[in-house]
Formats: sequence, C-alpha cells, structure tokens
Amino acid sequence: MAAKIGRQLLPASTIEGTAVQNEAGEDLGEIQELMIDLEKGRIAYAVLSFGGFLGMGDKLFALPWEVLNIAPEGDVFILNVPKEKLDNAPGFDKDNWPDMADTSWGEMVHTYYGYKPYW
Repeated sequence: MAAKIGRQLLPASTIEGTAVQNEAGEDLGEIQELMIDLEKGRIAYAVLSFGGFLGMGDKLFALPWEVLNIAPEGDVFILNVPKEKLDNAPGFDKDNWPDMADTSWGEMVHTYYGYKPYW
C-alpha cells in the first residue's frame, strides 16, 4: 500500500528564515518575507535574501511561490534554478522594494522563472 501524502501546512513564521538551496545543494539564501495576495487568498511571492556577507549587501528577489518546493525533510526549500540564473534575476535592495501589486512587474518575474502568473 502506498504511503498517504497529506496536506502540508506551515505557519508563516516558520517559513521566514528557512534556507533555500538549488537541486545541486548549493545555498541560495533564505526566505525573508512572504507576500500574501489578499484578494486571491494565497502566497504570491517569497522574498529571498541572497548574497552579501553576514546580512550586509544582500540582494532580494521575489520568487513566485510556485518555483519553490519543500525538501522531503522539510527543513529547506528547493529552488530549481542554477545559481547563475539567480545572479541575473530581477532583484532589488532592502530599501527599494518594487510595487509587487503591479501586474506587469509580476508577469516579468513569473516569466523569468518560466511560470505563468496565477491571476
């Protein structure tokens, strides 16, 4: 008999600060924030903090929620992109966030990661 796979529910507070790796096991950073689409009732983006040293000079990236998968152990998120793709991704700094409600910006981000926007 196959193992039953149940729903995965986590409190948002446990997701923030969770490490992100790619499939090669390279560390890509950690989830800094979750952006919630209140109208749709879902997570729109996870904001990844990547680069820098000891939190200084980190670049932030909005990742469409769909690009992340939780590792089987549940202790890390897997982002299926090479580190080089993240290096060239549209990012922003902590003092200059984009308007994440702007659908043209959102379409650009989703397209970069190869996903169709959910709206």
